[in-house]
Amino acid sequence: MSSEEQTLRFRLARTLSAGGQLRTRAWRTAVESVPRHEFLRDGSFDRTDGPGITGWAPVMSDQPLWLERCYENESLITQIAGTVVPRDIRGTILRAPTSSSTLPGLVVRMWEELEAEAGHRVLEIGTGTGYSTALACQRLGADLVTSIELDPDVAGRARTALARTGHHPTLVTGDGLLGHSPGAPYDRVIATCGLRSLPYAWVEQTRPGGVILATLGGWLHSSELARLTVSGDGETARGRFLGGRVSFMPARPQGPPPIGLLPDLDGGDERESRIAVDLLDDWDARFVAQIAAPRAQRTALRQDGREQHVVIDVEGRSWAALRRSGNRWLVRQGGPDHLWDDIEDHLLLWHEAGTPALERFEVTVSREGQKITW
Repeated sequence: MSSEEQTLRFRLARTLSAGGQLRTRAWRTAVESVPRHEFLRDGSFDRTDGPGITGWAPVMSDQPLWLERCYENESLITQIAGTVVPRDIRGTILRAPTSSSTLPGLVVRMWEELEAEAGHRVLEIGTGTGYSTALACQRLGADLVTSIELDPDVAGRARTALARTGHHPTLVTGDGLLGHSPGAPYDRVIATCGLRSLPYAWVEQTRPGGVILATLGGWLHSSELARLTVSGDGETARGRFLGGRVSFMPARPQGPPPIGLLPDLDGGDERESRIAVDLLDDWDARFVAQIAAPRAQRTALRQDGREQHVVIDVEGRSWAALRRSGNRWLVRQGGPDHLWDDIEDHLLLWHEAGTPALERFEVTVSREGQKITW
């Protein structure tokens, strides 16, 4: 360990402490001890700004300031389009990121919010680069940490990095949404991927009184960190959102399907919308809309010289198309469900309740599914 590496780790710990994400001595010691750069040896991607689709350019470990960059409080993209890593690219790639080394401040905040203590058995969903896993090993002991990663290539790189830094937790390659029953029951479950619904398998594999921490949201791109406690009988988990507008890349099995070709938007009766589509530009309002329509996606298109905003449930084949007419918004709907009616109803009820903040919402997960109320 060089003096520069040690200096950078201690600087990161000071930054996170000053920002309020790092609150306890035990987790600060973990941050000061784990070399983040070892989990980024294969490089990362930098965003390239320009017209059109966002591009990503590789940044390799032999480039200037690479080491210092590893200890900044920022997320670093490590995979594009499900398979592409930095060494595969010369130039720029115009595809979507699929794996990253999460913002250290968020990683540490989540471990602090999980309230994982010495002796707790922890299940982590989403190994990623392995940096978060290493922090848990440093704090709790590798024999108490199980981490699951869906992508075999990502899992392999994480395994190598963890071994290189002297950490040997139980590493599983598979679908984290199923949990890992051979290691159950767990005292704590933590997920570093975005979820549309929290799997009941995690509730079943957590001991009564245990805690689950996960980011819940939907395909309208609004999400929040939730902390749930499993009931004494082990049948349900209940909790609230913690604030901060936290978002992660979605768990791949729960990610949105491509919108593809839009349906014929001229069908159905047109009426005046009870709400303006602009409301969906607000983070909290989008979250409320997702409660009504968790599979809905949003896009815009120009047709016959006018712009239309389309909200569509590709899986359920329901859609709503909205256009502005003066100061009004007009809506047409099609498919088996009245998608926009449901969204309107939820948003109007939320406004009648005084637009409570997401931190006041309650999440319950049972065998019957997930329910969010305010």
